Amino acid sequence: MVLGKVIGNVWATRKDEKLTGIKLLIVRSVDLDYKEKETFVVAADSVGAGAGEIVLYCSGSSARQTEITQDRPVDAVIMAIVDKLEIDIK
Repeated sequence: MVLGKVIGNVWATRKDEKLTGIKLLIVRSVDLDYKEKETFVVAADSVGAGAGEIVLYCSGSSARQTEITQDRPVDAVIMAIVDKLEIDIK
């Protein structure tokens, strides 16, 4: 799993039938201080995330393990909205 921040939406009116009804969000990876990194992904949203929220996402075959993404052509999925991080050692 990777920490990320939702920075935008993707609208696609023409898409594969298996993507119908799935919200696609742009997620930029962040470090433990929420500092944004250069990398980003387009991820299917399985938890109702929105712009500015810190989320956990995964990619690869793990992205097709949620109820809404199973057997769908997605490579990344948001599977949690982060409320808080508690870091004991830096």
